[in-house]
Amino acid sequence: MTDMQQVQLHNHQMIYDPQSFAKIEPQMFSRNYWNEQNCILGESIGRGVTVFFKHQEREFVLRHYLRGGLIARLISNQYFNTGYQHSRAWLEFKLLEHLIRLKLPVPKPAAALVSRSGLFYTADIILHKIANASDTHHYLTRRNLTSVEWQTIGQTIALFHNNQVFHHDLNIHNIMLDKDGKAWLIDFDKCKIKSGDAWKAKNLARLKRSLDKEQARESQYFFNHSGWQQLTAAYDETIQ
Repeated sequence: MTDMQQVQLHNHQMIYDPQSFAKIEPQMFSRNYWNEQNCILGESIGRGVTVFFKHQEREFVLRHYLRGGLIARLISNQYFNTGYQHSRAWLEFKLLEHLIRLKLPVPKPAAALVSRSGLFYTADIILHKIANASDTHHYLTRRNLTSVEWQTIGQTIALFHNNQVFHHDLNIHNIMLDKDGKAWLIDFDKCKIKSGDAWKAKNLARLKRSLDKEQARESQYFFNHSGWQQLTAAYDETIQ
């Protein structure tokens, strides 16, 4: 990967890829900034709003870090400041750099921002958008996955586990399939390199729970036992 550049501006600490942005400024982590440039391509509503924008013929994803769980009702987007190197954005950015060096299918990080305010900080990250890809949940609401697609997902998860990559939130929304049938994992907030093997089966079980949850929620959902068997068989053949 390109050597990343770091910039400190007042209470803002930023890291960025100079091949993605000639310069970086705090306002570039704002939806309003890209809206004023007429660069917004779309949005995705989840825990927060994920913004898709275009810059110099490249497509990017902008995500603001938000808390989950009960604490989010009190503090939605602030985290205790122990140094920008320990921030959610910095850790995710650095982990993605490492995973790309391992040639694992993850989005390429473009920039991250940590803004300090007293004892707390807020954070944002910009990633390269995975071209011609949709999350697997989107496909499952519309059609059956092929045997090859289920197998590819299982093989891909095994590749991450073989490299001791623990995905904190391995759910069907965080697995992408592109137009060529390649599987990608996204959203590496709170993920890490983890030793041992005991956690791997639990990680896979988390994915199964997310599939069962979505199947119960959706009126039409193309998931069945056969698909899961194909995924786990491919996983078992690939895991070391």
